[in-house]
Amino acid sequence: MAAPAVPEAPLLVGGERPQGTEGERRLVFDPATGDAIASVAQATPEDVDRAARQADETYRSDWKRRTPKERAAVLFRLAARIREGLEELARLESRNTGKPIGSARAEISLGADCFEYYAGAATKFGGSTIPVSARGVSATFREPIGVCGLIVPWNFPFAIATWKIAPALAMGNTVIVKPASDTPLSALRLGELALDAGIPPGAFHVLPGPGETVGAALVSHPLVRKISFTGSTEAGKSVMRRAADGIKRVSLELGGKSACLIFEDADLSTAIPSALWSVFDNAGQDCCARSRFLVQRRVYDRVVADLADRAAAIRVGDPLSPETEMGPLITAAHREKVRRWLSIGDEEGARRVTGGEVPADPALSRGSFLTPAVLADVDNDMQVAREEIFGPVVSVIPFRDEEEAVRLANASRYGLSGSLFTRDLGRAMRVARNLETGVLSVNSSRSVFLEAPFGGVKESGLGRELGLAALEHYTETKTVFFSEE
Repeated sequence: MAAPAVPEAPLLVGGERPQGTEGERRLVFDPATGDAIASVAQATPEDVDRAARQADETYRSDWKRRTPKERAAVLFRLAARIREGLEELARLESRNTGKPIGSARAEISLGADCFEYYAGAATKFGGSTIPVSARGVSATFREPIGVCGLIVPWNFPFAIATWKIAPALAMGNTVIVKPASDTPLSALRLGELALDAGIPPGAFHVLPGPGETVGAALVSHPLVRKISFTGSTEAGKSVMRRAADGIKRVSLELGGKSACLIFEDADLSTAIPSALWSVFDNAGQDCCARSRFLVQRRVYDRVVADLADRAAAIRVGDPLSPETEMGPLITAAHREKVRRWLSIGDEEGARRVTGGEVPADPALSRGSFLTPAVLADVDNDMQVAREEIFGPVVSVIPFRDEEEAVRLANASRYGLSGSLFTRDLGRAMRVARNLETGVLSVNSSRSVFLEAPFGGVKESGLGRELGLAALEHYTETKTVFFSEE
């Protein structure tokens, strides 16, 4: 019997739904079952060129000419469309990524919030007047950059797409979205909703396809003036090198090996459950996951034991079940990569306290599931403590005192996020000042708020997303002197 046909998903270019100039397609899968759920058209450099030309024309003739209030009205309508279709989008996101349905709903809702936030900001972000050493005054204007290439990762494909699209459109730019090859479906649906909300067809394009061809063409295209990329550090370096030839504006949100510091005076009854989900949320597939727990020696054994019990109790299963707390990894290949890292940890002498196994439940046998793993007795120089595993694995590392905790936390090429748990306000202030990280939570593991800048230091990236700070990356400053003479 022939396999059932799967739905076809075309590109979105200029309001049209072409199949790609070469007719290539790629199947995308449900990581919980291994079933194909869509056949997605693959863009080519020719499609990128077509989209870029239309985006540039629409930018110059229409979108940037609209008032901030007019653009805001469209973005508010798009937020409403997202809320109306929240359940459909959440199920689509859950099936395409494997994340639990509750998490998917929260992320879709956050995306709607994001469009509302930047719709409101569109009428409030501007320049200033400056007294100067001449008879007259200088004024600054914040102007849009032009066509923005937005390259989105597979771990939070809808939410992170909105982080980039909303501020770009609010400031009068036009966008070309390149979703990850494994998870393009929610971005394509978002594009349809955007057109329905009244965004001009030439202002919003979605081009699924391989990074080495479509992504490279987008970064290199002369009409694309801004690149925002979220992904691995190595891929980000490649983007930055390629963008340098065109002196493009670039913002990068890259890898992480973030630390969670638990001091002996912390309230462990709240610190441990909070820390637990800082690493196992989204099956650990999170650039700001706290995958290194630095624990003061006096409470080390207690924290390891409690953490292991809690990790073993996490309900791994069907993402569409409301009982599920952790779904599968994105692909079987990625699961095997994570398992190889666990084997490396075993060889290095880390003690696997729990997890890191394929679940025995036959109902999960077709998916890329893995139980959450806790590694104890880890040295900060081990590979499992240095490299980004991007899976449900935490390395628990002991420290003696505050000075050593800061030194160990900073001994990483990354610097994206972090947490610290202590009752000592003075210590919290000192450690917060000394940690080399772009985002830090004190007595919490939360990293993302729409109102606050998000981004990393060192090899975790440059620039910021979210908050009003993001608008600086989608505008240029023009200074105009008005003479009184």
